[in-house]
Amino acid sequence: MIVLELMRGRAKDYYMSDLFQSAGLEADAPRPLADKLRPQEIGDVVGQDHLLGPEGPIGRMLESGRMASMILWGPPGVGKTTIARLIAGHADLEFVQLSAVFSGVADLRKAFEAAKARRATGRGTLLFVDEIHRFNRAQQDGFLPYVEEGVVTLIGATTENPSFELNGALLSRAQVFVLNRLGVPALEDLLRRAEALMEAELKLTPDGREALIGFADGDGRYLLTLADEIFAVAPQALLDKAGVAKLLQKRAPAYDKSRDEHYNLISALHKSMRGSDPDAALYWLARMLTGGEDPLYIARRLVRFASEDIGLADPTALMIANEAMATYRFLGSPEGELAIAHAVVHLATAPKSNAVYAGFKAAMSAAKQTGSLPPPKHILTAPTKLMKELGYGEGYTYDHNLEEGFSGQNYFPDDMERPAFYTPKGQGRERAIKERLERWAALRAQSPI
Repeated sequence: MIVLELMRGRAKDYYMSDLFQSAGLEADAPRPLADKLRPQEIGDVVGQDHLLGPEGPIGRMLESGRMASMILWGPPGVGKTTIARLIAGHADLEFVQLSAVFSGVADLRKAFEAAKARRATGRGTLLFVDEIHRFNRAQQDGFLPYVEEGVVTLIGATTENPSFELNGALLSRAQVFVLNRLGVPALEDLLRRAEALMEAELKLTPDGREALIGFADGDGRYLLTLADEIFAVAPQALLDKAGVAKLLQKRAPAYDKSRDEHYNLISALHKSMRGSDPDAALYWLARMLTGGEDPLYIARRLVRFASEDIGLADPTALMIANEAMATYRFLGSPEGELAIAHAVVHLATAPKSNAVYAGFKAAMSAAKQTGSLPPPKHILTAPTKLMKELGYGEGYTYDHNLEEGFSGQNYFPDDMERPAFYTPKGQGRERAIKERLERWAALRAQSPI
């Protein structure tokens, strides 16, 4: 456990030396560029004005002097820890930091006991818990009485969706604030600050600078780490895009196949296809593949999409999705991925109908509600004399013997009103189906049976 102090009048000294003093180093020891540029005021934080600005919720808290417990949810390198430290300094609270990766119940107990003692002297405590989602449910419950009693003001930081990772009881006692991935303007601002601090411009061509920002992938800390490397190398000539790529090793895009990003991207792919946008669909497919997603998982989702969102509007869609999955299994990567791309484009450009999907859900609901109602006797087979005597099959009309091949008989239970589950929308091949159903409905209304 690392316990860090932050007093209002010592904020600047704290930011210049906190991590290095805790590691036993002098304040003037060599430090990474990201640490040298650590914001010392709330206004120095880039890319989070929606939270920290005068009209933002945290900005209003700071202005009123009434701090509430909160969860900061956002990707790495966007300022979660820095914001917590600045809040503590602004509110004149003791800053105590724990990491859920390295801390356990004993560390929590010590932190709470120290906060109680501190409170008795009239000083409050801001407890910052990094990676708070890594604490189990029981450990998260341990925060509740101390938050409720005001022993600590809790700020938890997480890169994972709090809805899935944090207890409902804890979420009800803390506000969740979403930090943005840093965009190009914010990252460019960081580079300008770095150049001002170093009193030198990065030796980059315009496309080299653009490539450097792209490599950071929205992570300000990582951008400054990369810039630090370029300053250290001090290239003689300006580096273009290729030069930057050669000098720096680009990290993989942020993508965790078992976490929130996994579901976000498959949702983006699914909705792009539903919205009939093949270009966006190909982009999200490529994002998932470059992130290391299992192509067979994507293929299975395409099969589901073909059945759920296209249905009978284009019956070939389901066949193409299944064939893409079979092709990938046969060829593997990377050749088989082209078949998946083929299917994605077909599904995105196909006519759409969820009529079968909606009808099936409605039928399932009706089946649960109607229980054990038997079929009408006239559509039951009567293989025995007793069954015939009981009326099984009596009055059944063989549809093929009629002129239009349609009798209009009732096939629902006798005690059930006729519902309408399947309502084709008239898209693609469902247009003809819709016309046939409308004709059959008219014949049924005229049928004496």
